Amino acid sequence: MSINKKILLCLAHMSGNEQRFIDEAFAGNWVVPLGPNVDAFEHSLEDFLCDNTPSPLRVAAVSSGTAAIHLGLILLGVGKGDEVICQSFTFSASANPIVYQGATPVFVDSEAETWNMDPVLLDHAIADRVAKTGRKPRAIVAVHLYGMPARMDDILAVAAKWDIPVLEDAAEALGSTYHGRKCGTLGTFGTLSFNGNKMITTSGGGALVCPDEETRRRAVFFATQAREDRPYYWHEHIGHNYRLSNISAGIGLGQMTVLEEHIAHHRSLAALYAELLADIDGIDYHGNPSPDVDSNFWLSTITINPEITGITPDELRLHFASLNVETRLLWKPLHTQPVFGNCPSYVNGVSDSLFDRGLCLPSGPWVSPDDVRMIVSEMRSCLRK
Repeated sequence: MSINKKILLCLAHMSGNEQRFIDEAFAGNWVVPLGPNVDAFEHSLEDFLCDNTPSPLRVAAVSSGTAAIHLGLILLGVGKGDEVICQSFTFSASANPIVYQGATPVFVDSEAETWNMDPVLLDHAIADRVAKTGRKPRAIVAVHLYGMPARMDDILAVAAKWDIPVLEDAAEALGSTYHGRKCGTLGTFGTLSFNGNKMITTSGGGALVCPDEETRRRAVFFATQAREDRPYYWHEHIGHNYRLSNISAGIGLGQMTVLEEHIAHHRSLAALYAELLADIDGIDYHGNPSPDVDSNFWLSTITINPEITGITPDELRLHFASLNVETRLLWKPLHTQPVFGNCPSYVNGVSDSLFDRGLCLPSGPWVSPDDVRMIVSEMRSCLRK
């Protein structure tokens, strides 16, 4: 089979409106990490996120999703010697900022329904850390993997039982909803990513979702080198250069005009994948587990049973690569990564099994329904060999 174009896993798509906001920034000489585009982008995100939210939330636009997680941990008081619970089945950016703060990640495995943090195992892990160290973890980092909402009611109930704040990593879940509320608005803090492969992009960038204006003000303070309000430079805290530029925010403003369209496109591709894959033995599409959750399906994902299909996920990945189609194995669990080898972990085998069996399929705005049909058709052909 010959494919004339490269089909990428997920790549941002420009709306055509971005250049206007960028030109306005240059015309006004706003080419620094503040300005009208930054303010407008933050307000646009607030308007989008606050549907069905009981209190108004505030957003601080920053240089990356990783920076947002780091700022959230700072505001939660995480420091040297602390432990922070972190989902194991995720990208390393969910855990790296814990180490930045001199704290130790404690990894908790997933449950099989959403692939996100197992609330029962979470409760067990906290109890065991208290028994072993005499201290409870300082925070919980819960992730909505591939856009699929975690079981937040159960996670928040465990967090409330132990009086531990939750930092919600919604980097992949902009537009996903849980019981009608947007992911990123359910925890003490939420974080978003606008990397070039996310639902929208600022060519990099991220955001910290804060519970109120005072907390947002503190986030911006630490994101701008923690300079005190004096007529000269005065610093009482370690700060960071994490603010989003006015140019990048202009890209974000243009992207916000097509955000709903992008979410709808990802969901329509997900529905098509699910329909076309339904009758293939040994392949399961990972769809919404219940009507109460609605993933944005940032990436469409499947699990493969090699005993039935005769092919492993990596063999299928390599086959598609030979056809100029990008696919990707699922995240390698963090509790198996060498850099975190000395960190405590509480595992049940779910994320290890998912890594062995899973594959991400092309899902972005540049992927068409015909591309999906071709991918599934080629998969059928490959499995028959």
